[in-house]
Amino acid sequence: MSLDWGYTENNGPSTWAKKYPLAAGARQSPVDINTSKATSDGSLNNSPLQCSYPSNCCYRIVNTGYGWRVDTYCEDTALSGGPLSEVYKLEQFHCHWGESNAAGSEHTVDGKSYAAELHLVHWNSEKYSSFKEAARQPDGLAVLGVFLEVGNVDNDGLENIIGLIPKIIHKGQDAATSFDMDFNSLLPESKHYWTYLGSLTTPPCNECVIWTVFKDPVKISERQLAAFRNLKSIGEEDAGEAETGSNLVRNYRPPLPLGNRVLRECGPSS
Repeated sequence: MSLDWGYTENNGPSTWAKKYPLAAGARQSPVDINTSKATSDGSLNNSPLQCSYPSNCCYRIVNTGYGWRVDTYCEDTALSGGPLSEVYKLEQFHCHWGESNAAGSEHTVDGKSYAAELHLVHWNSEKYSSFKEAARQPDGLAVLGVFLEVGNVDNDGLENIIGLIPKIIHKGQDAATSFDMDFNSLLPESKHYWTYLGSLTTPPCNECVIWTVFKDPVKISERQLAAFRNLKSIGEEDAGEAETGSNLVRNYRPPLPLGNRVLRECGPSS
């Protein structure tokens, strides 16, 4: 059973615009962050990015067929400051990775890829009444992008997710998350970042995202990345012969042109 879209040659990013016209828009993500074109913006330094996530806000992890996603109780979460004019609530977080550690991040920096990229997806709860409504608005969503770099030790926060991977091997499977998440382990200590106006990096590719991409990466172990690659893009009912080649070893969209968009940065110039 073929997916409506995916990351193979037949249904990958180069084909998305045929079914999802927004994917061919001028405000698409990800982009290559050309540090020489980043504009230092004093207003970003004067309004620090602030995020607050209760450790018990996660309630479910699901295999979407395109990767894993952790859903959260958004009520007591908050992201504000920096490029944001309103308060945004955390809806979910997920990850993108590649078949090797040489590539896997969606954003790149001066052409450099990281092994993976974590996305924390928020919605504008001051202006809109739901995530679904916000996702149709140009300022509806705010996504934090965190580069993941392979190191020698496990990432404590991601280890909670690794423990549940065996329960969500196949598309559509989900499991309750009984863990307390230390969100500090998912975010870099330095909150210096780049920001620009972009889109969802998966269909329907709505141009609704204020992106904040942190400059410093967070560590992930080789073992943890290997566990992500064990996920399947097919449901358990389609397993068997179709199982071959169904591992999610690559689920990232390559960079698209920044075009006329402004790339701003908070913190010292790179």
